[in-house]
Amino acid sequence: MKYRRLGKTGLQVSSVGIGTWQLGNHWGKQFEQDEVNNIFARASELGINLVDTAECYGHHVSENFIGQALASSRDRWIIATKFGHNRRSELPGEAHWQADQVRLQLEASLHALKTDYIDIYQFHSGTREQLDNDDLWTMLNKQVQAGKVRYLGISIGQPSQLYQVDRATALGVSVIQTIYNAINNKAAETVLPSCQRQDLGVLARVPLASGFLSGKYQPDAQFPVNDVRAERKPEVNQQQITQALAVLENVPANVEPASWACAWCLQHPAISSVIPGIKTIEQLQINAAGADL
Repeated sequence: MKYRRLGKTGLQVSSVGIGTWQLGNHWGKQFEQDEVNNIFARASELGINLVDTAECYGHHVSENFIGQALASSRDRWIIATKFGHNRRSELPGEAHWQADQVRLQLEASLHALKTDYIDIYQFHSGTREQLDNDDLWTMLNKQVQAGKVRYLGISIGQPSQLYQVDRATALGVSVIQTIYNAINNKAAETVLPSCQRQDLGVLARVPLASGFLSGKYQPDAQFPVNDVRAERKPEVNQQQITQALAVLENVPANVEPASWACAWCLQHPAISSVIPGIKTIEQLQINAAGADL
């Protein structure tokens, strides 16, 4: 595994991390704790030290899995989680952006993750109006001073939300998370240059384009009802799969498409780490191999 500096935080993160929306049971698979434990044990063997989650991934379900899995190895992991959406079970999520609401979310995340600090605490796909809340950022920076949070981040909903990135330094934010992959590289035009100017760490999410850059899917693919991809219009999935298949024609025959997709993202010097989601140890290993291409 190779490591990169996470911007001004100075943290050394594995160039391939782990995204864990899947652990919230939203991607067509129900996980058991033993299975998650084995995934993280193998990740440690591969040199991975970064995991990204959110309280809304199953309303702390993902965080609980991670907390159990890393209980005996917390110090070697960099844990990033997010706030802003309160998703319980199958009910629609509620937006919780006020300072007192986020403080409660933070305490709940600390409890679920079985830790007394979070390495990177991220504003999660909120609006400009939700971001511009002085009380919220005053409270968050106090949590940094208190040691409950090491660094603050913003996970932007779309690369078009440049305003949020440009505001990062003024808000005390050190890390940006953005969509970036071989079929959606819009962040390279605006987001990544702003991050470089501000020396912000960058986490590239959906580097496999919702799994479509794994090469496993054809345009007529169908997804189970408990898979978030089933919530999209079929024509959206079809279009993205078609784009992915066209891009994957460039992949050498001896290289796994998912490895190539992770390596493609890492070619950009602004990217600190990619955080692909996984369901199996095999997928974990294929993604990790992208660090060495």
